[in-house]
Amino acid sequence: MQIQFALAPEPDHDAREKGRLLFAGPVDFLKGVVAMDGLPPADRLEVCFAGRSNVGKSSLINALTGRKALARASNTPGRTQEINYFTTMGPYLVDLPGYGYAEAPKATVEKWQRLLKSYLSGRATLRRAFVLVDTRHGVKSVDEDTMSLLDRSAVTFQVVLTKADKVSQAERNVIVDQVRAALAKHPAAYPELVVTSSEKGDGIETLRALIAALA
Repeated sequence: MQIQFALAPEPDHDAREKGRLLFAGPVDFLKGVVAMDGLPPADRLEVCFAGRSNVGKSSLINALTGRKALARASNTPGRTQEINYFTTMGPYLVDLPGYGYAEAPKATVEKWQRLLKSYLSGRATLRRAFVLVDTRHGVKSVDEDTMSLLDRSAVTFQVVLTKADKVSQAERNVIVDQVRAALAKHPAAYPELVVTSSEKGDGIETLRALIAALA
């Protein structure tokens, strides 16, 4: 039976409140990590956010946490070269370096790829990876590469569509179908999609509730 990858439902009152409370507490930047030996102690669960450069990862983290400048969005996509850790009252939030930026130096890209692979395959406390996909563009080959790595690492990942306010409903439906078809090939894919807009706030409460439920 083929998995349908339904849109995640709106959280009920209790789930919404649990998500709100998680992010209403202190949320702080902990550290930026450039090598595996710099990771903080694996003393709690963590969730990570991965995606192509310019997918809106920093904006999503800021919307999720209700902090306007917690995660810094660079004017130059691909500049973030560290794994950035943020603390909450529950799990760590982990912002991974953006991938797929063609203008980054080859040596830099290779370094990012090695760090990304080491982290995704070797972090025992990683509960779920959220793979961000731009609603304007759908799943690209670089996204497929990351999803395949997550399959091999047996890390459950869930696709979060970003910038949904930038397209029409008809265009969104086409992209959702494209994402569903792509995910059908990945055994580690969680069978629900989250559609978000950091600018409009769409899907933010749903994502908060999902993270709170993992804690």
